[in-house]
Amino acid sequence: MTNHTVVMDFLLARFTENQMLSQLLAVLFLLIYLGALLENFLIIILTILDQHLHIPMYFFLRHLSFLDLCLISTTVPKSIYNSIAFTDSISFLGCVLQLFLVLLLSGTEVGILTAMSYDRYVAICCPLYYEIVMTKGVCVQMIAVSWLNGGVFGILYSAGTFSLNFCGPNKINQFFCDVPALLKLTCSEEHATINISVAIGVCYAFSCLVCIAVSYVYIFSAVLKIPSRESKSKAFSTCMPHLFVVSAFLVAGAVAYLKPASDEPSSLDMLGSVLYSVAPPTLNPVIYCLKNKDIKSALSKVLWNVRSSGEME
Repeated sequence: MTNHTVVMDFLLARFTENQMLSQLLAVLFLLIYLGALLENFLIIILTILDQHLHIPMYFFLRHLSFLDLCLISTTVPKSIYNSIAFTDSISFLGCVLQLFLVLLLSGTEVGILTAMSYDRYVAICCPLYYEIVMTKGVCVQMIAVSWLNGGVFGILYSAGTFSLNFCGPNKINQFFCDVPALLKLTCSEEHATINISVAIGVCYAFSCLVCIAVSYVYIFSAVLKIPSRESKSKAFSTCMPHLFVVSAFLVAGAVAYLKPASDEPSSLDMLGSVLYSVAPPTLNPVIYCLKNKDIKSALSKVLWNVRSSGEME
């Protein structure tokens, strides 16, 4: 029988071994993180305060912003701290929690993106029935189902991953705890539990992708039949940001989880993980709000009220 040392903590990969460059990257990540927090908090506040934004489209967008805020807060602060302190350790329980939260939030986000595509389908293809179909109760149920699916997704992957034995080495070739990188460290020969979890995860993501694709087939078919160029342009402007976000998120997730994990961290692997965990929370608010007149109008009202209050004082 071979003696194994049980792993009590893990070491995360560094972006660079140069301490000064590591601290400069920490500053860059801190700025990105603060920008993402500001953007997502702003959307959450605007969609709560402005009565004109109390419709299903912005209800889902508010929850998407909350998910993005939580997702980037799960991985980036620890990476910033490690870069500043020039350390790379994370406790076993910290790794378990980080992995679970990443999977929970990612799984929930896929569900909410699917719900948003259905909302756009009803709004464009069945406008007369929109208020009947997309009631507040239906929207809440969609959000609840998304969180439930994300929770199941997170529990399955986390339980499957940490049911395996880790007996060294403990260096994770990733800047946060992720399934493919952790599987490289296990000394268990049987991976049945995690294989089942991966199969369920792939089926879940694929079913969501099919629902989104079918929704957009009907959406584009309906939009192309609209005679007015202005109405057609408006319909496309409400759909394209969502389609872009869905495509970027699912492609980045597929690359991160379906490609074989390398034995040594490469620049491409690290870039892929950044695109998957950092880019969506930072760019989603910009993509959704860049040409959104309702959000711009709500922001203008808030800024005007703040300015007016300051002048009165």
